[in-house]
Amino acid sequence: MKKYIFLSTILMATVLLQAQPVTEYGQLKVKGTQLVSSIEQPVVLHGMSFGWHNLWPRFYNKGAVHELAAKWNCTVIRASMGIELNDSGYLKSPETSVRLMKKVIDACIKEGVYVIIDWHDHNIHQQQAVTFFTMMAKEYGHQPHVIYELFNEPDYETWPEVKAYAVEVIKAIRAHDPDNIILVGSPRWDQDIHLPAADPITGYSNLMYTMHFYAGTHKQWLRDRTSEAIKKGLPVFVSECAGMEASGDGPVDHAEWKAFVNWMDANKLSWVAWSVSDKKETCSVLEPAAASKGKWKDSVIKEWGRIAKEFLANYAGKKQR
Repeated sequence: MKKYIFLSTILMATVLLQAQPVTEYGQLKVKGTQLVSSIEQPVVLHGMSFGWHNLWPRFYNKGAVHELAAKWNCTVIRASMGIELNDSGYLKSPETSVRLMKKVIDACIKEGVYVIIDWHDHNIHQQQAVTFFTMMAKEYGHQPHVIYELFNEPDYETWPEVKAYAVEVIKAIRAHDPDNIILVGSPRWDQDIHLPAADPITGYSNLMYTMHFYAGTHKQWLRDRTSEAIKKGLPVFVSECAGMEASGDGPVDHAEWKAFVNWMDANKLSWVAWSVSDKKETCSVLEPAAASKGKWKDSVIKEWGRIAKEFLANYAGKKQR
C-alpha cells in the first residue's frame, strides 16, 4: 500500500511539472522571428489578459491566476497595469498599483506560467516607466517566467517617438535583466507593425513587437501587414486580441476570429485574449456575479469567455495528445 501511495505521488508530481510551461520551456529566447525555448525549440504561448488593474482590482489575486492556469489552460497571463485613467492608476497610486501587480506576478510564478508585465498606457511617460521597469527587473529579472510589455498601445505617437522611449526603457531593464523577453508596441494601437519592421531597434536581443487586433474591425489587411513584417524579419507577439469590434463591444465575428486564429497558428504566433473583467461589454469574459478569486461556474462566463476558454482547452488537448 505504501509503495502504491509513493508511486501515485511521484506520478502526480510528474503530471504537475509537465503541466507547467515554464518547467517545460525554461528561459525563453528569440531566434530569428520565432519565440523559442531554452533549447531553441519553437514555443507558442496562449492565454488571457486581466483588464486594467485600476478598474478591476478584485481579480488581481492568486485565486484568479490559479483558475486561469489550471482551469483555462493558460500558458501565459497578462497583468495590465493602468497608468492613467483615474486616481487608482500608477501615476497617482504607484504603491497600490505595484502591490496588485506583484500579487499576479507572484501567483504566476507559483503556478509555473509565463507572466506579461504590461505597462497599460496610450501615452509616453518615460521617466515613470523607467522607474517601474527598473524595479520589476531588479526583483524579477532572475525569474524565467517574466515578459515585459513596455507600452500597451501607442495611439498617435510616431514610431521614432515610440522607438526612442522603448530604447530608454530597454536600457533600464537590461541593466538588471539581460535575457527575459521584452515586447515593444507600435503606433496606432499596435496596428502599424510595418513601421518597426522598416526600422527595428538594434543592439539588443530577445525583443519582440506587439500587434493587437479585434477581429470584428481588423481583418485581412492587418494579417497581410503583419505577415509582411514577419517576412522582413520582425518577431511578432499578439499580446492582446479578441473577436468583436475594436470598441470591445458588438457581436463576436466568428468567421474573422477563426481566420485570425488559423493565421496565427500557421505563423506560430503567441496570443493573449482580452480580458478578465466584468464590464457590460462583449470583450469582458465574466459576469458581475463572478467570484473575485476564481472558481467561475459556466453561468458567470460570457460568450467571449466561453470561446476563449474553448480555444485554450483545444491547444492544451492537442499538446497532451
